[in-house]
Amino acid sequence: MAGLDQKSPNVLLQSLCCRIIGKSEAEVAHQFQYAVRVIGSNYAPTIERDEFLVSEKIKKELLKQRREADAALFSELHRKLQTQGVLKHRWSILYLLLSLCEDPRKPSRVANYGALFAQALPRDAHSTPFYCARPQSLSLSHQERSGLAHNSTSMGTSGVSSIGVYSLNGPTPQSLLSGHPAAGDSVRQPLGSRLAWNLPPTASPLASAPTSRAPLVPPGPTARAAHRQRREGDGRRDILYVFQGIDGKFIKMCNQANCYKIDEKAPLSKSLRDTCSRLAELGWLHNKVRRYTDSRSLDRAFGLVGQSFCASLHQELKEYYRLLSVLHSQLQVEDDQGVNMGAESTLTLRRLLVWTYDPKVRLKTLAALVDYCQGRKGGELATAVHAYGKTGDPYMRALVQHILGLVSHPILNFLYRWIYDGELEDTYHEFFVASDPTVKTDRLWHDKYTLRKSMIPSFVTMDQARKVLLIGKSINFLHQVCHDRTPPGKITPASKSTDSPRDAAELFTDLEGAFQGKIDAAYFETSKYLLDVLNRNYLLLEHMQAMRRYLLLGQGDFIRHLMDLLKPELARPATTLYQHNLTGILETAVRATNAQFDSPEILKRLDVRLLEVSPGDTGWDVFSLDYHVDGPIATVFTRECMSHYLRVFNFLWRAKRMEYILTDIWKGQMCNAKLLKGMPELSGVLHQCHILASEMVHFIHQMQYYITFEVLECSWDELWNKVQQAQDLDHIIAAHEVFLDTIISRCLLDTNSRSLLNQLRAIFDQIIEFQNAQDALYRSGLEELQLRLQFEDKKRQREAEGEWGVTAAQEAEEKKRVQEFQETIPKMRSQLRILTHFYQGIVQQFLVLLMTSSDESLQFLSFRLDFNEHYKARDPRLRASLGATRGRRSSNI
Repeated sequence: MAGLDQKSPNVLLQSLCCRIIGKSEAEVAHQFQYAVRVIGSNYAPTIERDEFLVSEKIKKELLKQRREADAALFSELHRKLQTQGVLKHRWSILYLLLSLCEDPRKPSRVANYGALFAQALPRDAHSTPFYCARPQSLSLSHQERSGLAHNSTSMGTSGVSSIGVYSLNGPTPQSLLSGHPAAGDSVRQPLGSRLAWNLPPTASPLASAPTSRAPLVPPGPTARAAHRQRREGDGRRDILYVFQGIDGKFIKMCNQANCYKIDEKAPLSKSLRDTCSRLAELGWLHNKVRRYTDSRSLDRAFGLVGQSFCASLHQELKEYYRLLSVLHSQLQVEDDQGVNMGAESTLTLRRLLVWTYDPKVRLKTLAALVDYCQGRKGGELATAVHAYGKTGDPYMRALVQHILGLVSHPILNFLYRWIYDGELEDTYHEFFVASDPTVKTDRLWHDKYTLRKSMIPSFVTMDQARKVLLIGKSINFLHQVCHDRTPPGKITPASKSTDSPRDAAELFTDLEGAFQGKIDAAYFETSKYLLDVLNRNYLLLEHMQAMRRYLLLGQGDFIRHLMDLLKPELARPATTLYQHNLTGILETAVRATNAQFDSPEILKRLDVRLLEVSPGDTGWDVFSLDYHVDGPIATVFTRECMSHYLRVFNFLWRAKRMEYILTDIWKGQMCNAKLLKGMPELSGVLHQCHILASEMVHFIHQMQYYITFEVLECSWDELWNKVQQAQDLDHIIAAHEVFLDTIISRCLLDTNSRSLLNQLRAIFDQIIEFQNAQDALYRSGLEELQLRLQFEDKKRQREAEGEWGVTAAQEAEEKKRVQEFQETIPKMRSQLRILTHFYQGIVQQFLVLLMTSSDESLQFLSFRLDFNEHYKARDPRLRASLGATRGRRSSNI
């Protein structure tokens, strides 16, 4: 060996053997050969190759021994080992270290490590749970073999890594039925491991190896007992095949009946047949679960959640296979050594009933899950699994919780990727957030991302799902619409994600704590940052106030001056208007009023818009102000919202025009009252004009008060308070939509108030007709007054010249003209009377509709419009409506 490389595997292996046994190289030849066979075989433990789990077990062992410093040192060394690519099989090394650790469940310490090398290794060792070969020991001397047999009477070689190495009593039904292994083993330990620890000493070929040539079967059994033992032996072998889904010699699967049936010619008694039938249920359950996993494992459309579900089923089946491996090993040992069926620890059908009780319960749960999860995927599948966790059995709850941790792991990965990075990688449509790639950027917030309600897991509430949707949507909105390049990690510090299904399972134990806390933290941080960007960079609140000032006529001086400037233009036919002329007038009004102090960003968006022209329309009918929105603020002020603003502006503009007209009427009356005082024949007509104008002024003032204060100001105050308290952009959008819907409804612009709006427009038309009639009256009266004054001036002038003031012909002509004017006065009076009658009739109908409205604010408006019961005395319907309204209110009280 001296000439060999000191770092070769053979030299290192031999040095390891010498170090462990404490002997020279010549004395460890047999052990060295054994070690070479172990390394050269494909013998492997049937456990999951998870480096993280093995390292965690090592640290737990150190902590159990109160070696916290060693545990921290091991963790640091393991971390450094992971960062360096020196070793490729770190898991194997860690598993070796873990296996070399002494298990605390041993009743006594192993004094001779040489005994570890004396155990039999199958010559053709395999890791499959179905294969079991005869143990072939190393060729040791008789003395060594005897000594080793004395020191290692409990060593087993079933091919399963968790086969018992300790001498324990045989399993009791109580320990198996309760699911708790002996010697304080944990509940969550795999079933195969628990059964292996509890196997009797005869499970070991060395322990049960005969030390003499004495017969194994006790002498003197009757022929009937031997025959029964052979029959039960055949049943045991068939049952073990059935457990794996393989037809036995006498027990086979009947596809028509979908169950296992025992051949009628089988040499089994009725009691054995009943026992075999009960045991065959385990094989049927195994087949059901196995068919599901085989059919779904290769289905890519099943998605990551479905594949995780199949992986969890595979894990459970793996533990089941470990149990079958132990049972196969026990049966093989008994067959090879000829153990008597009547022995205390032999594998009988009744013992199989006891040992398979726990696996049957687990497989029943898995089969029920398989049935319930048929046709489900994604979050819907997680909901189905979560529903089975609501049980009072802690063992079954732990099983379902373990499966749920695996199933929900992809969902939580989707969720964390979405809320921390804004990325949605949902190829198979399993996540409860859906994306529509056909939606353009301007509709990103409203239409691109939606909730798949069927995919929301039952352990995620609707409020949590809405917040999750808003978080990722806000991140994408910032990047794609606001063009904000801030990394998502700076907006919301990323929390620890679910690195493993165990983390996911632990997270589900505190859904209202840790899980809710993560979602809330990301929600508040992301939403706050988005609102700050919209207010700071895009002046969202300033644009909202500009809508109030210009489109809702809140800037009074600007609106009044604009009407004064537009009056000559808008009086013309609509077809003769030009938008550039109106735009120039708009800019003049802005420069002449306080509107000039607004931000240039706001003023440049203010524009003039001409509506569609109908025959006979004037400029008043088609003129409208417009406010251009684009970019992120267009998400709040959508096209639908801007159309609502346009409708409200037209209504308010028309109502403001009525106020403007009545102001001109009142000024005309005040100015012409003294001028026409010398014409007593017009006093009655003028008095009638004053009365009708007063009625109209009262009506318009009350309507303006209602619109301005009860509708606009109150609604705007509610909107502003909600915007100031909004936690996300959806709250602002919802509050803004409620604001628009409220003013649309209370300004009589919705479909339910169409009759009221028609009556109000008819009243507006009557005001315009009254203006035209009064203008014609004043124009005619002023012309007549001018002619009379001219006649008197000529008369005085001629008298001053010493001539006759008028001739007879001139006097006759003057009287004829005055007579003709006086004859037109009754016509004017009748025209005013008709106009008054129509106006009062429309107002009365309007009041009736107000009184019967379900809106109390409209009912109070009717009281103010008819405060002195002038219209109530004229129309009996108002008295009936008022009484009915009072009756309804008293009955409600």
